[in-house]
Amino acid sequence: MDAPGRKGGRLVSGSITEAAPSLRTARRVAEPLDESQALERGPEYRVDLERIRFSPYFSRMSAVTQVISQSGAGLAVHNRLTHTVKVTAVARAIAVGLAADKGERGRTVARLGGCDPVVVQAAASAHDLGHPPFGHLGEQTLDRLARERFGLEEGFEGNAQTFRILTRLDEYDRAGAGLNLTAAVRAAVLKYPWERAEGDRWTGGFDRPRGLTPRMPGDGAPKFSTYTLDLDDFEEARAAYPAISPRQQTLECSVMDIADDIAYSLHDLDDFYRASLLGHAAVSTEFRTWRAERGALSQLPSETLAATSRVPGRGLETLRRRLLAKDAWIADDDAFGESVARVQSDVVDGLLAVPFDGSLDADRALAVFMAGWVSRLQRSVVVMADPPIRSGHVSLDTAAWHDVAVLKFLQERFVLHRPDLAVYQRGQASVIERLVDALAAWLDDPRDVHRAPRRLLDLVGLAEADYKQIAVEREIDRARIRGLARGRGIIDYIASLTDAQARSLAGLVSGASERLWDGGQVL
Repeated sequence: MDAPGRKGGRLVSGSITEAAPSLRTARRVAEPLDESQALERGPEYRVDLERIRFSPYFSRMSAVTQVISQSGAGLAVHNRLTHTVKVTAVARAIAVGLAADKGERGRTVARLGGCDPVVVQAAASAHDLGHPPFGHLGEQTLDRLARERFGLEEGFEGNAQTFRILTRLDEYDRAGAGLNLTAAVRAAVLKYPWERAEGDRWTGGFDRPRGLTPRMPGDGAPKFSTYTLDLDDFEEARAAYPAISPRQQTLECSVMDIADDIAYSLHDLDDFYRASLLGHAAVSTEFRTWRAERGALSQLPSETLAATSRVPGRGLETLRRRLLAKDAWIADDDAFGESVARVQSDVVDGLLAVPFDGSLDADRALAVFMAGWVSRLQRSVVVMADPPIRSGHVSLDTAAWHDVAVLKFLQERFVLHRPDLAVYQRGQASVIERLVDALAAWLDDPRDVHRAPRRLLDLVGLAEADYKQIAVEREIDRARIRGLARGRGIIDYIASLTDAQARSLAGLVSGASERLWDGGQVL
């Protein structure tokens, strides 16, 4: 590979001429080692895994909300870090099985670029680094403010932020190269391998990959894995996988994505069961009613179904129709009914029928339940050489896919739509809004901007260098560069805070807190 150069403050590698296998271990900046150093350092992918796990962004996840805030729930619920640890464990188990497969499935895996268990572990460890304070609520709020307040057309997206952290914001031992990870690991975190504008440029027909359909015309893709600022890194990483189509995940990314689904559907159920948020009577009524009235419910007009959405049975019927409409490649009426029956038997009439009382017996029963379901879902993986457009190369089989959909429905229906949670989350959104307003005003104050947090000023500087790099191609004038860089730097800064840091800093800048020196740690 040619010697790297510097472009717009970011280190850029030279022309790529190697075959794809060597490209997968290529870094943005070559790190030559002599034989003794290579032996001491170990395999390239293991280096990536360690860089991610030793990153302050990784440690930060221990204080970032997964679904419900630890401080708000009053008990030890999953946070982003514990969720990540479990996703990594599930992903590794799947990857080890695929890598060891000597049959046709294993040969398909090899043709698609392989499935290295350490690459999968690294991707799983990194997949939530970009999530801001307060979980998905924080992500939605930052996206809205980025577009409305700062004119950032790409807004904010947690997956794209993850890639920006790995390739730009979190620096290992040199400026401009991020953590300088291999192409394989960079590609493996690209769950939605396109930029936001791709959602409006799509010309491939009615069916689209998951996450590519705009919510409103002109909004772009709601899910995407790279900002325009980081497109060079994105394209280089993807170039290492010529057998993977442009809008398809790499096989290792697909494994990570499935593991995320499995962990999310089960470990959040663990939290809600321990917290007694899943009332057995309400959940049981929903499942029993749908199974008893399945035929009649299937005949309800869509308008009637929507107007009576809180009536027992309507939630599962709405889910059934949504799956059939969006995922006809795998959704099946019979399989859905079997999954509803299975979840009712194992979860509703099994686990939830006995309230969690904190005893050792309750802990053991929950552990056995979780282990059994995780193991079954891990074994339900299939590999497809030419997958449907809404699937990855690695997918769950039909039964397991429906099981995960029904398990997710439980938390969506009976926890995430609760008014008390909504009130709490609106308060969290106001914290982020106050931070955006206060930091923007601070950077606009010529007399005091020099005292702004050093990291905030650094991030604005990085963003300005990045915008200058794309200014000619994107026709961005100098004044516009400064405005965009200010906005992106503020968004990058707030997204790097923990929940507690965000609350503390919002209190400081609004004058509500008098704990002056305690607050300095968040800056």
